[in-house]
Amino acid sequence: APLAAMASAEERACCVVSLHGPPDPPGQSRSCSGVTLSRQPGLVLCHAAIFTPFLCHGPDAWAAAHCLQPDTLQPGLRLLVLHPEAGGLQQQEAQLLALVPCGPFQRALAQAFGQAEQWRFGGEAAGDNRPALHWFAWLRVPGLDTPGGGWTARASTGCLRKGEGLVACGSPFGALCPDLFLNTLSRGVVSNLSGEENTLVLTDARCLPGTEGGGAFLPSPAGPRLVAVIAASFCWKGAEWVGLTLLCSLAAILRSSADLLVTAGVVVPPVPGGVAAIGAGSRQDPLSWAVLVECGATWGSGVLLGPRLLLTCRHVVEAGDTVRVMLAPGPGWAATILKGRVVFATQESSPFDVAVVELEESVVGFIPPRPADTFRPGEEVMVVGFGALGRACGPSVTAGVLSAVVAVAGCPVMLQTTCAVHGGSSGGPLVSSCSGRLLGKPGCPVDGGVGSHGCPLVTRALLLSLPGIIASNTRDTSTGSTYPHLNFCIPVTVLQPHLAHYRRTGHPSAFAGLNRAGKGVRSVWRLQQHLGPPSKL
Repeated sequence: APLAAMASAEERACCVVSLHGPPDPPGQSRSCSGVTLSRQPGLVLCHAAIFTPFLCHGPDAWAAAHCLQPDTLQPGLRLLVLHPEAGGLQQQEAQLLALVPCGPFQRALAQAFGQAEQWRFGGEAAGDNRPALHWFAWLRVPGLDTPGGGWTARASTGCLRKGEGLVACGSPFGALCPDLFLNTLSRGVVSNLSGEENTLVLTDARCLPGTEGGGAFLPSPAGPRLVAVIAASFCWKGAEWVGLTLLCSLAAILRSSADLLVTAGVVVPPVPGGVAAIGAGSRQDPLSWAVLVECGATWGSGVLLGPRLLLTCRHVVEAGDTVRVMLAPGPGWAATILKGRVVFATQESSPFDVAVVELEESVVGFIPPRPADTFRPGEEVMVVGFGALGRACGPSVTAGVLSAVVAVAGCPVMLQTTCAVHGGSSGGPLVSSCSGRLLGKPGCPVDGGVGSHGCPLVTRALLLSLPGIIASNTRDTSTGSTYPHLNFCIPVTVLQPHLAHYRRTGHPSAFAGLNRAGKGVRSVWRLQQHLGPPSKL
């Protein structure tokens, strides 16, 4: 069957950009992914890092605050765009219009990724090319001109919410083996957001080097809408592999490129959609269940179970009996700082790494999560916690499946998931979602369609429950490597009887049974000692 007949809308919107040095003497070649934004005129957008070896003034040119014109590159370069078309693949000659910095993305990067945390990024934007992270390239491709052709359907990142599904499309390893790798798809969720109009997006959709410049699409009943461009395929925080993909808002790139596009005679159509604002959410949002817990110099996550009651991990509160708790801002409420007191923490010899905190003040309007009573391996789950970006951008969300339920005497005592879990996530909630009744996304009409910013509206709500709390990811003590996609959670069913007793009596001794776990339970959790602590998550 022809490739175009099999290709999805995301695949048809993406391509590979190759840059070749002058033939004499033989030059270098670079490649990355790209997105076809328009077919009348033919326009392709890609990441600019592949141009680094060909800058006349070297990488210092990325310090400029304005566009770099084609004459800032070495002469004799050849640009090619490979894209799917009816009958297979076609390659077109392209001309560079300009290299453009995205100022809002640069500011969001500085806000989210502190230098002290030693963030590093993969792909072409790694190493010496880090200054190019916020730069993008506009290409004119006459061979893509199509009479009556229009712009790829778009939406603004301003409508995105953490936990919302995304599809990333790019070509691993760029121009290498396009018959195998061209425009592969990866599904994930919005993990975190930063900057004006959510200029910076982190997703747990897994991408590889070479996908930089590819697109991130928001699914919708009317078809996928392009919302962002892949800026870096994966990242590290110090020695910890974070495994998240960094995206830049397409709307921010378009705003930063406005003067260039006007000069080129390009008219950018507005994003379609109504103007009604999306209404505020409620405290039923699982993002409101997660809190930041600080105890001395240590910080981690916690999960609110009631207006004044929260759970976290023992290793988060080892520094003392008083804690500082931050509720992240959300739709309809501002960030709140509360003080709390540790009323119980398990002994270090206990297999369950748990602490109970009472807040000095109640969280107004809080609706507690619904504890799960069954666990199904393979069911979809999410982790909410202050890992990855930590205090800078509020809780992050990563998605996966419940990969294993470990039971002793028929009772679950450990849950394992494939969600990406990072340092700072300990004590955060594990959220399970199952198909429920048909409801509207908060504040949105229930019949589908498009909202403000061209945001596709979601008509199916999810019934959410709390299966457990995050205890640790996995660390190889011999190499220091962490494995974020293999992690361990304490089932809420282990904690429920003790919580019920505590609510009746108000006495911390209600949790003493967590220190008296039997040999079978201790054996299940023995890996904590062999694989090291939860890298102090």
